[in-house]
Amino acid sequence: MYFEIKNLQVFYHAIHALKGISLKVNRGEIVALIGGNGAGKSSTLNSVSGIVKPDYGSSIIYRDEELVGLATDTIVKKGIVQVPEGRHIFPKMSVQENLEMGAFLTTDRAEVADGLERVFTLFPRMKERRNQAGGTLSGGEQQMLAIGRGLMGRPDLMLLDEPSMGLAPILVEQIFDIIFDINQTGTSILLVEQNAQMALAIADRGYVLETGEIVLTGTGEELLNDPKVQAAYLGVETQEEKLGKGDYYF
Repeated sequence: MYFEIKNLQVFYHAIHALKGISLKVNRGEIVALIGGNGAGKSSTLNSVSGIVKPDYGSSIIYRDEELVGLATDTIVKKGIVQVPEGRHIFPKMSVQENLEMGAFLTTDRAEVADGLERVFTLFPRMKERRNQAGGTLSGGEQQMLAIGRGLMGRPDLMLLDEPSMGLAPILVEQIFDIIFDINQTGTSILLVEQNAQMALAIADRGYVLETGEIVLTGTGEELLNDPKVQAAYLGVETQEEKLGKGDYYF
């Protein structure tokens, strides 16, 4: 088994945020987890990363090892890296310094240099701005920096939390092109997104999360064509909604 979440339960005091969800990512896949605000998407990723402690009975398996109970740095060492929602770069540090922070567990300087070259190949703009303070970058550039910093950890499985948030449409397309390119180099991806259209367009498979529960699953194409998904997340009216508007003629 490459990666699987089983019966994931998360409570925040009296709030039952995740109600026993289960999902899997096969090696080499992009898997999208879509849903509205408060559905539990970020809680899912934070549970995988060890930031949130799942409740009793939860299981997160990666390469046949149980992750629940492990520290975040141990999980990173095993090959899972999360790029958090909101980017969270270091604004006063240079682009290169931000990237090097992503390799904080690596002591081999040659390996760090190789990582930088890989990021600069994927993001030529980061190479141009390597000495510029991270906080002076545009929103799209900061997202590129956050993804690049994640890649410096040499992840086998990358967790992406709302990478398109707050970006102009043309930048959203660029970010999703980059995510697809990263996957093509061999990195598996679990992608959390509110932009269902873009996420499902590049995903091998997807899950729809509502109020802490998985309510639909299928291939990216199947979910894009599902009337319920179209109505809830893609702005497409169902036939019932169209009829309900009442086109009356007198």
